[in-house]
Amino acid sequence: MKFSNLLRNLRRTKAAREDFLLTDRTPAYVAVIMDGNGRWAARRHLPAIAGHREGAKALKRTIRAARKAGVRELTVYAFSTENWQRPQKEVDALMEMFSELIDKEVPELHEQGVRVRFMGRREGLSDTILSRMEWARELTAKNEIMTLFVAFNYGARAEIADAARAACASGFSGSEEEFSRYLYAPEMHDPELLIRTSGEQRVSNFLLWQCAYAELYFSDKLWPDFQEEDLISALASFGQRQRRFGAR
Repeated sequence: MKFSNLLRNLRRTKAAREDFLLTDRTPAYVAVIMDGNGRWAARRHLPAIAGHREGAKALKRTIRAARKAGVRELTVYAFSTENWQRPQKEVDALMEMFSELIDKEVPELHEQGVRVRFMGRREGLSDTILSRMEWARELTAKNEIMTLFVAFNYGARAEIADAARAACASGFSGSEEEFSRYLYAPEMHDPELLIRTSGEQRVSNFLLWQCAYAELYFSDKLWPDFQEEDLISALASFGQRQRRFGAR
């Protein structure tokens, strides 16, 4: 679908927009660095957790729009290994919010046919969060419409280091394909498109192995302001690019 057609689609009513179908140029595997929650809150003189809660609403919109657009896997950067360095009050509020969101949102995702998987280190996470993660995984395990990978307590360098340690302990032969089996979510496809919000243009230790050939898309929107049309613009941008993977 041409970008102009996508824009015309946006002018339709909301109900009509939800049923649009993109062409086979739509990326099946998309990753998002959801950046800007703190700045969104600061500009409104609100506590950081207010921005994170608005960011959760933006994620819900994005999951819904991605599912309707035909995205098969959506991977989101929810909490990095570096985020532990933030003020303790903010970290504690984030952990509490994350547990609440699992209880509140996963049943709805389950009804929509979304499979939920978490990727990242388990060390440092409370038993409460770990049990909710496992509950969400088991509840949605057989869903096939879309898979949502949530990178939580995740760092790409940590993932590669952990994979290397496990591979060496198992008699690693040295192939890239075999190494991929030791990553946190070996069933996840390499993202075709990586979206980052807030105007920053870096990957911030996210999916360094998997995004070797991902197309990059940067939005100036702070994550809580990210709307359905912003996702569509990113998907349309991907559709206009030529992917050669090193060939001519």
